[in-house]
Amino acid sequence: MASEVVQDNSGGDERPQISNSAAANVAEEVEELKLLQDAVYALPTHAVKDFFSLGACARCIFRLFGLCQKISSFPSLPTATMNAMLEKNVLGRDRDDNCSGSAERKDSGSQQLSSQTFVLEHAVCRICLGILDYVYHDEKEILVKKDSAYEFAKIVAESVKQEHPQIDSFSLEVSLPPVVMDNEQVVRSFMRKKYGSEHWFLQKTLTDCISIKDALKLSILDTLEKLLGTKSNLSTFRIRLTYETSEESRRKPDNEEIDGCKRRKTNMLYTADEKQASETSGSKNFAEHENKQYECTEGFAKDLEGHGSDYLKFQLEKESQPFGLVFLCYRCPIYIGGRYLKYSRNVSQTCWMIEDERMGEASVEEIIGGSILPLCQGDGYKFHAAGREDIDVRMLGTGRPFLVEIQNAHQVPSEELIKEMEMKINSQENKLVGVKNLKILDNKGWALMREGEAEKQKQYAALVWISRPFNDDDSKTLSSLQEMQILQKTPIRVLHRRSPLEREKVIHWMKVEKIAGSCQYFLLHLCTQAGTYIKEFVHGDLGRTHPSIGSILGCRAEILQLDVTDVKMDCF
Repeated sequence: MASEVVQDNSGGDERPQISNSAAANVAEEVEELKLLQDAVYALPTHAVKDFFSLGACARCIFRLFGLCQKISSFPSLPTATMNAMLEKNVLGRDRDDNCSGSAERKDSGSQQLSSQTFVLEHAVCRICLGILDYVYHDEKEILVKKDSAYEFAKIVAESVKQEHPQIDSFSLEVSLPPVVMDNEQVVRSFMRKKYGSEHWFLQKTLTDCISIKDALKLSILDTLEKLLGTKSNLSTFRIRLTYETSEESRRKPDNEEIDGCKRRKTNMLYTADEKQASETSGSKNFAEHENKQYECTEGFAKDLEGHGSDYLKFQLEKESQPFGLVFLCYRCPIYIGGRYLKYSRNVSQTCWMIEDERMGEASVEEIIGGSILPLCQGDGYKFHAAGREDIDVRMLGTGRPFLVEIQNAHQVPSEELIKEMEMKINSQENKLVGVKNLKILDNKGWALMREGEAEKQKQYAALVWISRPFNDDDSKTLSSLQEMQILQKTPIRVLHRRSPLEREKVIHWMKVEKIAGSCQYFLLHLCTQAGTYIKEFVHGDLGRTHPSIGSILGCRAEILQLDVTDVKMDCF
């Protein structure tokens, strides 16, 4: 708190005095706290008592009565103070309603509430199961309890700073077990059934009662922003709080049927195909799910009507232990892309092993990815490229587009560092691989590369030998062919790993360059559709590619060397 030194006119002593701005802040906080106290005092006493008897914590009671936003303004407010506010609500209102009653009755009510408060301070909330009281088991299964939202947020912030000292923003995620959502459903049904006709309930909607997950995020978000020195938004850096049940609970089936209501599996991760299939039948499944939810709620309402709050207690007592909590902070993958060149005929694109023996002296993936990963201080990387060339084929000219996907990068490199890395790769002594246009890309770069891969054109330079002398008529014949369609069956050399299909491809153009002093060798420059097998187009692959250079010239043709000279894609 800011202070300034002023002179005491009476005696000349110096004393600290709170500055005007700081005094205004204090006054504002006092006023807000008074408004909160008044709001708590105005809560319906009988309903507060009901939730006390159910074993609800103070923060859950505030949440259920729409005071969560007010409470979040006081992250340092301890649990004991919140309980005291609720005690004032119950005892004070009782005192007002029974001011002519006997002292014995007052003492009895005070003792009863003190007993309830004592239980609340030492037991887990039956609704949130300790989540909003910041009670949890850590990774060593030690029970931890924090007294305020600030203390809990401080633990989270310290965990983040240990792994990622520098972040520019963050996104907070919370994952809760299904039993928490079950509890919320039965409590809301209880409130509708018991208080639905009361004036205070009609003035509020159930939307004022936010979920336990949202309440937890609301309580710590502002404090996390201050402790981490950055803002929360749709960031690629995620802070994830995962609450888990005990080992016994985790062994239960995901779709376990409870009192005729099947619990929905909420922690399923879908692949793209599974998600599409799910969406295809979505309307039917959604209707069935809504019917199930309606049946569950109606069944609970009937049981509640017959057995009262005892049945609600039974529902809430199915899980009574605090959850385990796992802190996880990670960065979504960052992409560093550009174009690579491969100068050697003994370097594969990715690491190639056969029976634990390396094929080739290195790989493009290892040279580039191994250089970029330390720069980003990531946990690992994946290498992606727009197509691939054989190990004995060089990648020259403009280079081939690629992406390096860095997983959980602890540092996002600046443009200057990226340029330094490009120079470092290009200055390696062995000159096996080079890179161009290296830069950081967003996740759209991945989609652009995949779209361009299917539509791109590629240019090649092939050293070709034929079984007879190559003449001018042969040169004119090849050069005159444009937009020529060919039919290729899966090459024999890749049949062991590719499906046996027939593919129509296009040879856009060809140019011939004669080699001085040789009548049977020539350089063939050609531009083809993506996915064309060039080696097979030259020799015909025993008739599996037609037409081919051999069939066009009417002789045997073999390819001796091949270079990729251009990959035409707008991106990178």
